[in-house]
Amino acid sequence: MSDQKPTFGHVPVMLRETLEYLVPPTPDCLMIDGTLGLAGHSSAFLSRHPGLRLVGVDADAEVQAIARARLEPYGERVRFVNSYFDEFFVDYAKEAEEGAAERPALVLFDFGVSMFHFRESGRGFSLQGDEALDMRLGSDAPRTAAELVNELDERELYRIISEYGEEPFAYKVAQAIVRERKAARIDSTARLADIVRGAVPSKVRYGRIHPATRTFQALRIAVNDELGRIGRAVDAAIACLADGGLLGCISFHSLEDRIVKLAFRAKAVKRERAYFKDDRESPIPVGEAERCLVVLTKKPVEPADDEVAANPASRSAKLRVAKAVAGTRP
Repeated sequence: MSDQKPTFGHVPVMLRETLEYLVPPTPDCLMIDGTLGLAGHSSAFLSRHPGLRLVGVDADAEVQAIARARLEPYGERVRFVNSYFDEFFVDYAKEAEEGAAERPALVLFDFGVSMFHFRESGRGFSLQGDEALDMRLGSDAPRTAAELVNELDERELYRIISEYGEEPFAYKVAQAIVRERKAARIDSTARLADIVRGAVPSKVRYGRIHPATRTFQALRIAVNDELGRIGRAVDAAIACLADGGLLGCISFHSLEDRIVKLAFRAKAVKRERAYFKDDRESPIPVGEAERCLVVLTKKPVEPADDEVAANPASRSAKLRVAKAVAGTRP
């Protein structure tokens, strides 16, 4: 029987692979789901491992309320934290270093935006329909997408769309946005999508993927500081892991995956010759309190064909997993 089951209309991505790689070392260990969302992954872990304890972190109170309902049967095994994951892990790592917080044996991040946000939140994440240009994952994000689109100068818009959206026609899109907002403020997803469609060459206006997809991604990343938060969260999660703890990161585009890959590489020990085995101490001297990693996925794991067929949103997902090892005295 497949582990891939919808939860509250949500299908957790790469669930089988995540369960295979992130195996609790002890029955009652602690897991932190840094991107709880609708609790698809967390509910599967709690069901499979009856002694597992979980901390679920999410910045979106509306989404977390749904997760609470989903995880209610697990009672006191679950604790909820309403926070951005980077802020939570930076604070938690400090507490763990001071001995004031339990080091987790498992940490999971799924950096994708949930289908709830695209289909039900009404915050302008989707190109379908017509919604207000908000795109905030947390209500305390400083600026909405509408504010960025209407207030940033052309150069900064170009930078965001080019860098975060990897949009080849970013210059034309930025020009069109600045030109059109002079006529009327851009406040809706439909209007922005039409502006972008009109800005790109005709040969790409009506393809399989909407021409505004990359621009919407770029604005969402900028509004929520997604890449900065991922970098800070992964570094802090590594620092707080228990010895032998496992960290899994699911990313959905090259910008996210690169951050995870470089963070793992920066802490990785080299498994050369016969000097290192999984249960031995690292052969590379590092600071006593520093955590090193053994990267368990030489290349990122991708979803199986049957998952992509059943859930096309999973097609770009990549899973990287690493194991924490204790440092030795220099």
